[in-house]
Amino acid sequence: MKGLHLRALCQSDAPAALSLYNDLTFGPKSQDEGSFQTVLSHPGTTIFGAILEDELVAMLTLHILPNVTWSARPYALVENVITRADHRRRGIGKQLMEHAVAAAWDANAYKVMLMTGKKRGAAGFYEAAGFSAEDKTAMVIRQPDT
Repeated sequence: MKGLHLRALCQSDAPAALSLYNDLTFGPKSQDEGSFQTVLSHPGTTIFGAILEDELVAMLTLHILPNVTWSARPYALVENVITRADHRRRGIGKQLMEHAVAAAWDANAYKVMLMTGKKRGAAGFYEAAGFSAEDKTAMVIRQPDT
């Protein structure tokens, strides 16, 4: 797409990123610039953004995690994938996902995984990007509200 730039986000991107996170979250909106910086500074973690005409329109977080098995090759986890509603179905999210997967392969990850919620209906998007649920089951346990 003409004018689209994919890159790692930095702290100066926080206001735009936090606004986009509001489109993603269903729960309490407790994210702030401090939590954004905490994620940015975590070793092995990158928040990639899709910038179109100087505007952040999509982003995702890629975690490269150390591993003991697979000859100590890391694995990757994709989290918090979001494209602004008015920019969906234009291929931006797919390009961003391909960019993140390429970064994981560059880091010698042996697999890239993610989970998607049933409420959003995004499974088809991830399948089109090459992900499969054929041999894995994702499970979650959440901390009870205190």
